[in-house]
Amino acid sequence: MNWLMRKCKNCGHYTLSWDKCPVCGGELIIPHPPRFSPVDKYVGQRLKMKIEKSVLKLDEKPSYVP
Repeated sequence: MNWLMRKCKNCGHYTLSWDKCPVCGGELIIPHPPRFSPVDKYVGQRLKMKIEKSVLKLDEKPSYVP
């Protein structure tokens, strides 16, 4: 599916423009999240990236105790 709406990284302005923000001239991104699938073939790659960037640490104990 081709998304039409874009959001500026700098000012947060939403637009239908494709190349740059009409307000500040900043870079545009697609504001929609990726679709969810229970059969996700990229979950291993995302998990590996999160561990490498120290976003997710597997050796820590959870902060909650059941």
